[in-house]
Amino acid sequence: LVQLAESGGGSVEAGGSLKLSCVASGVTYNEYWMTWFRQAPGKEREGIAGIDSEGRTTYDESVKGRFTISADNAKRYGYLQLNSLKPEDSAMYYCALNRARGLPALDARWYDYWGQGTQVTVSS
Repeated sequence: LVQLAESGGGSVEAGGSLKLSCVASGVTYNEYWMTWFRQAPGKEREGIAGIDSEGRTTYDESVKGRFTISADNAKRYGYLQLNSLKPEDSAMYYCALNRARGLPALDARWYDYWGQGTQVTVSS
């Protein structure tokens, strides 16, 4: 059974930084996507950054240049560095995983496994 657990969320002022982590357990295959999503109250869940097991990345335009996704495949850890945070980045952040190849999709329908989320709050 694949399980994901996020950590690293918190409250920061605008312009600040956070680093989120996601640890995956129970992954028995070597090709997968690990992708970060976020969901603010009253809004749909949106994909913001994904990485495949070969290190190829994809970003939503809203975070490109501010957020950086990385992963340690051997340890099954994923990371999301959040810089230059804005109040509109406030949301619950989730990591998700799916067995797949190629550039990660930022569409939640592609993902079978999800963590419980970690809250990011950015004050102005």
